[in-house]
Amino acid sequence: MTLDLSTLAAILAMAIATALIRLSGLVLIRYVKLSARAREALTAIPPAVLMAVVAPTALMTGVAETIGCALTAFAALRLPLLGATAIGVACVALLRLAGL
Repeated sequence: MTLDLSTLAAILAMAIATALIRLSGLVLIRYVKLSARAREALTAIPPAVLMAVVAPTALMTGVAETIGCALTAFAALRLPLLGATAIGVACVALLRLAGL
């Protein structure tokens, strides 16, 4: 495989553009006053994204994955996204180890 300089430049440019867009959102949100309703809507986004990613797995795989997905969904109601995901992964690993 050879390294094409124009491809590398395009990848780096896209990475920089993506990083700047994400960082600009963090900087600009400091200057925006959000209502309580808007704040609630923003806090609902991470669990919704998690369920959008997890739902196909729950419906198209085995028993261990389905139970793990359900546990992840319930954990996402109370825990941060990383914690809920970790619980789901651990559940699937333990259930697979148990033979389900």
